[in-house]
Amino acid sequence: MSIIKFEHAKKSYGDNVIIPDFNLEIDKGEFVTLIGTSGCGKTTLLKMINGLNSLDSGTIYVEGKDIQKENLIELRRNIGYAIQGSGLFPHMSVKDNIAYVPNLLNKRNKAKTKAAVEKWIHVVGLDQDLLDRYPDELSGGQQQRVGIARSLAASPDILLMDEPFGAVDEITRHQLQEEIKRIHDETNVTIIFVTHDIQEALKLGTKILVLESGEIAQYGTAEEIQANPANAYVEKLVHGE
Repeated sequence: MSIIKFEHAKKSYGDNVIIPDFNLEIDKGEFVTLIGTSGCGKTTLLKMINGLNSLDSGTIYVEGKDIQKENLIELRRNIGYAIQGSGLFPHMSVKDNIAYVPNLLNKRNKAKTKAAVEKWIHVVGLDQDLLDRYPDELSGGQQQRVGIARSLAASPDILLMDEPFGAVDEITRHQLQEEIKRIHDETNVTIIFVTHDIQEALKLGTKILVLESGEIAQYGTAEEIQANPANAYVEKLVHGE
C-alpha cells in the first residue's frame, strides 16, 4: 500500500519550472534515496511532501489524504524532518530538543514525553548523560544523531531527510549511515532521503529515485539501476562514465 502518492504534481518558482509533472507511489516501509545533479529538484520535491513547498497543480496524498485539504501544522508534526547540520535549537538542551514535538503532541503527559526522549537517545546510540548538554557542547556527529532523534521522537510513519550527513567527516558519515539503516530495519519507518552521493544512495536505499530536471529518470532497486541504467544520464551518475 502506498504511503505517499504524487499525481501530476507541479512546482515552479516564477517562470522556472522545477517539477513539471511528477507521478509516483511510494510504498509504506520503503527507504527511498533521492539522487540527481545539483538543481534537479531533489529538495523541492522533498519539501512538497510536508507542504513546505506548495503545489502549483496536482495532488499529493500522504496516508491516503490529500495534503492540501489537511492542517499542514498537524501534518508536519507527524512527519519527521532531518536536515544537514542537525537544525537543533541552540538555546535548548539535547533533552528539550528531542522533546519538542512530543511535548506538542502529548500536552500534559510528561511521562510519555520523557519515555520518548529516553527511547530515542538510546536508539541513535548516544548516552543519557548528554541530555542536559547544549548543541554547541556536542561534536558534529553527536549533533546529527540528536537531530535524527528529534525527527523520530514522535514516532512518525514518514521521515524526510535532506542531505543529513553532508556536513560530517567520512568516518562519522559511515557510522550514521549504519545507524539510519538499523533504525529503518527496527522501526519500518518510511524514509525519503536526499543525497548528492551516489554510493550513499545505493548503499541505503531499498529504492533509488534518480531525478533529472524534475522528472523521474529511473526508480528501482540498487541492483536494477546498476545493472540496467535507463539512459545515459543514469549511466553517468551510477558508473561515472
